Amino acid sequence: MIVVDGLRKSIRNGTRNVDILKGISFEVPRGQFIAIMGASGSGKSTLLGLLAGLDSPSAGDVKLNGTAISYLPEDKLAKVRGRTIGFVFQSYQLVPTLTALENVLLPYELNADGSADAGLQRARELLVNVGLSDRMDHYPVQLSGGEQQRVALARAFILRPPIVLADEPTGNLDTTNGAHVLELLLNLNRSEGTTLVLVTHDPVLAEYADRRIVLRDGLVVSDELTEKPSPELVR
Repeated sequence: MIVVDGLRKSIRNGTRNVDILKGISFEVPRGQFIAIMGASGSGKSTLLGLLAGLDSPSAGDVKLNGTAISYLPEDKLAKVRGRTIGFVFQSYQLVPTLTALENVLLPYELNADGSADAGLQRARELLVNVGLSDRMDHYPVQLSGGEQQRVALARAFILRPPIVLADEPTGNLDTTNGAHVLELLLNLNRSEGTTLVLVTHDPVLAEYADRRIVLRDGLVVSDELTEKPSPELVR
């Protein structure tokens, strides 16, 4: 589902180039949940941005579901991104002038070919699944951080994307809300059959992944399958 081949990313800092990613390669099969870990500055957020097509590599390529995305023109990249990837941000990234239901519907309205009624039904079902049946008409400012992240989860899955990318999805939440959001994310991932790539610095969260990739100084220093805890998640 994901192929990373010789990926490099450098940026100009004054008179010198700084290498953030130094030629990394790995593959992620369909349906696998991987956690990408590493200290601050290791390159993990840069890698996630390249996987999402939000940035271009200095060398190498990324393939998503068989499509090489790194050098596509923006119009074609936007179509691939819209139909292939659901994204969960640490800072929620909800539109403040839209209700919870409207935020979830937004990717559907921008990318889907189906009927408006089908999209509305799907959005409502997802909000029920994340425990927000009574908050659909609330605006982000009226929701707690945990509730906003649950809206973001529903939005990420609205188009049934084959790939979901999550950038520190519990990083802004307290322990209780973080555990709840993690459980919802994994339950949605299982029920929808997506491939999940999660960037985190939290080793406890990473334990729930099928596989853990660790970056250090722009290189993969560890890539191993994990022994996951009981499915009874962080009760």
